[in-house]
Amino acid sequence: MSRKKLLLIAALLALVAAFFVFDLGRFLSLDYIKQRQADFAALHAQRPLAVIAVFFIAYVAVTALSLPGAAIMTLAAGAILGLVTGTIVVSFASSIGATLAFLAARYVLRDAVQARFGARLAEIDKGIEKEGPFYLFTLRLVPLFPFFVINLLMGLTRMRARTFYWVSQLGMFAGTVVYVNAGTQLARIESLRGILSPALLGSFVLLGVFPLIAKKIVDAVQRREVYARWASVKPRRFDRNMVVIGAGAAGLVSSYIAAAVKARVTLVESHKMGGDCLNYGCVPSKALIKTATLMHQMKHSADYGIARVEARVDFADVMERVARIVKQVEPHDSVERYTALGVEVLLGSAKIVNPWTVEVDLGEGRGQTLTTKTIVIATGAAPSVPSLPGLDDVGFLTSDTLWALRELPPRLLVLGGGPVGCELAQAFARLGSQVTQVEMGPRLMAREDEEVSAFARQALERDGVQVLTGHKALRCLREGERLFLVVEADGREKRIEFDRLLCAVGRSARLEGYGLEELGIPAGKTIETDEYLRTRYPNILACGDVAGPFQFTHTASHQAWYAAVNGLFGSVKKFKADYSVIPWTTFIDPEVAHVGLNEQEAKEKKIACEVTRYGIDELDRAIADGSAQGFVKVLTVPGRDKILGVTIVGAHAGDLLAEFVLAMKHGLGLNKILGTIHAYPTLSEANKYAAGEWKRQHQPERLLKWVARFHAWQRG
Repeated sequence: MSRKKLLLIAALLALVAAFFVFDLGRFLSLDYIKQRQADFAALHAQRPLAVIAVFFIAYVAVTALSLPGAAIMTLAAGAILGLVTGTIVVSFASSIGATLAFLAARYVLRDAVQARFGARLAEIDKGIEKEGPFYLFTLRLVPLFPFFVINLLMGLTRMRARTFYWVSQLGMFAGTVVYVNAGTQLARIESLRGILSPALLGSFVLLGVFPLIAKKIVDAVQRREVYARWASVKPRRFDRNMVVIGAGAAGLVSSYIAAAVKARVTLVESHKMGGDCLNYGCVPSKALIKTATLMHQMKHSADYGIARVEARVDFADVMERVARIVKQVEPHDSVERYTALGVEVLLGSAKIVNPWTVEVDLGEGRGQTLTTKTIVIATGAAPSVPSLPGLDDVGFLTSDTLWALRELPPRLLVLGGGPVGCELAQAFARLGSQVTQVEMGPRLMAREDEEVSAFARQALERDGVQVLTGHKALRCLREGERLFLVVEADGREKRIEFDRLLCAVGRSARLEGYGLEELGIPAGKTIETDEYLRTRYPNILACGDVAGPFQFTHTASHQAWYAAVNGLFGSVKKFKADYSVIPWTTFIDPEVAHVGLNEQEAKEKKIACEVTRYGIDELDRAIADGSAQGFVKVLTVPGRDKILGVTIVGAHAGDLLAEFVLAMKHGLGLNKILGTIHAYPTLSEANKYAAGEWKRQHQPERLLKWVARFHAWQRG
């Protein structure tokens, strides 16, 4: 703690101590004010400005130090200064005092609270940023909420001091008038309770509740305005409870939940059931990675005592196997399965024509119009293609079109250093392509910590991938049959020759063709939704890649529950989408798995944390498997075993992460993981050993010294 902070704390404590030691509170009692009212009034008549100034300073001091007596001083203001002057003086003095208390709490306590409850405080700050002034105003209106508690608690948030001041002054004004006015009749007051009669308290509560009611009314009016232009086309009856557009992970789960709760639901898909994950993403890429991993292991068979393994990649067969795997999984997401589950499935192109009507083009001139209470947009995302001059001329692959390849590219250029680019670059290198990976940023997998990026780069380079970070793609060139990418690095241009180019620079939400613009549904990179996944039309919701903020199959499924439940039952009870514990894995070798905060995010968000690291190179099972590389890194609240985030780099990191995801979701700390039996020898022991590392760093040193003395005494 800084010297300035210590001095401030000492000064505040000294002032508070002086108040009680010298019994200054006796001057702030109702009896004392009543006894001296005439004297104060006479003094005010002789020297009005001096009395007001002294009173103002004293009032600010009492409120700033959170001392008892502010209510008595407010009565005194009415008794001595009168209703108008008293109200003005108290209004400003109380607001200034409250703001000083607010600032003191922020300066003295916020860092400590941030260190202990950083993640939770970040969520509170989000709410404060959005509606903090509104709720502060409500709290100020109702004098039942302790004045000083509000000051101190608000100081721990990120609310701006200027906002706190003016909202406080405005919110406390009604209460101030009541108290000051009561003070003008001081002689009749026997106690503070007499001022706040049940009827008056009820009035204040109604006053406080009024903004909430008003907000609800405003929301209802806004909803009515949103729907106003469509009022004439609103159906009297609806054919369905829900129409879901898109049969990827989000759409499938939404429609399944709707059917499970006996809603009539129609799922519309324009292309392939299962969406990107089944057909172009998770499933085919993992099948390809499996073959690439097997090839890698055969190449390194000597490491396992097998002198020589003859292996040759038949790339066409590899891709046929990938296609077979997709076919094998297809029934899980098929029309037949979902029909059996109670979902009506239509294969066609859907367009929302008004908030309750979806038109479906079934092809060959056929169409169907669906009326519905609720619509869920789950149209997913498509690979982004950069606007690179010459790109169309040289041709390019994406993670969608890649799977039609049947000839292994001798030289593959991968554009993009994110997870998809890294996974495919390593897989193709292991299968025999000469891979060059180009990333404009300074490192691969920029969302991860720097050491993770470095680890990933080393892994790819060991497999022969030429990694070029800090290289900006400028244009593509075709010279006869030769293809080039021109890049710029360190102010110089150079050309990279390739046979096939793979664009892996991210994915963009599918927003066009669904009627969003016609309905005026706002969208940037994704559809704009509130915390309940509702668009500007509360009965139209969005989930999955098209809604963001994450583009994972598991988060799409996670959001789907909220979209379905809020869509069907939102008029009764709504649920905010919970993103507090979101895991993800990049399936390079070794895998990179992550949940919660990493060090990079903790620094960006200024969340204090402790970092515990366990090296997997020490793990018995990893050594036996020949995969002794990587680490488990756990971020915890300083001094506590509460987990803020985990990053695992190593074989099967994605599977190992599940234990930490469970722990974070249910508030289990590292002590619980340490106290859990993990079978030997397994990779999962890495989690326990990471918890053990944390425990070693938090040994009770003083107690252990006494224990050592005890043992020494027992030895005689």
